Amino acid sequence: MNKAMQLIGLAMRAGKIVSGEELVLREVRSGRACLVLLATDAAKNTEKKLTDKCSSYNVPILRYGTRHELGNAIGKAERVVLAVTEPGFARSIQKLAQ
Repeated sequence: MNKAMQLIGLAMRAGKIVSGEELVLREVRSGRACLVLLATDAAKNTEKKLTDKCSSYNVPILRYGTRHELGNAIGKAERVVLAVTEPGFARSIQKLAQ
């Protein structure tokens, strides 16, 4: 597992990750989301909905990992979308994921 995925797991254990499409959209709307991670194998309509919402609210969105990898990183079943709610984790994950 690479360093970005390890950091995502650490953020999850710290309670700074929200997963699931509706919960992530709520975090984006409320202004608490600092970064949205979208699986590379996400459906087109999910991708469009999240991309549009993130651009409206100026939240960076990053295509990273598959749904299996994202779910595995946070210790849950497959996850298509995650929101990072802490700025420090968001910055570090963005740097490591590039």
